[in-house]
Amino acid sequence: MYSKTRLGGDQAEGERRLTPRGKRIVYLVLGLVVAACAAVGIWSAVTSDPLATSANGCVSVNIPSATGGQIGHFCGTQAQVLCREAFARSDATSVAEQKQCDLAGLTKAKLARGSQP
Repeated sequence: MYSKTRLGGDQAEGERRLTPRGKRIVYLVLGLVVAACAAVGIWSAVTSDPLATSANGCVSVNIPSATGGQIGHFCGTQAQVLCREAFARSDATSVAEQKQCDLAGLTKAKLARGSQP
C-alpha cells in the first residue's frame, strides 16, 4: 500500500545553510526593522499632540458615550457654544468641560459678556 520514499540528492545532504552574503542580507534587513521600530518609538514619545490640550480659544474634551467615547476638538463658535452649555449645567461631564473651557480662555465671564476669543 505505502512504499518508502527515496530521498533525493538535495534532501539527503541535510538542511541548507546561508552563505556569508545571505547572512549579511538577513542581518541588514533585521537591523533596518529594529531601527525603524526604534525611530517610531522615539518619535511617538517626544511628539506632542496638538489636539491633546485646550488653548487659544480651542477646547479639547473627552465625550463619553455608551460604547466608550471620543475626543472632541472645538474651535471658534463651536467652542463658545460648547462652553456656554457647559457653564449652564453642573453634571460631571459639564464640570470637566468647564475646566477645559477655562484653559482655552473661554471663561464664564467672557462668555457672559459675549466677547470673541
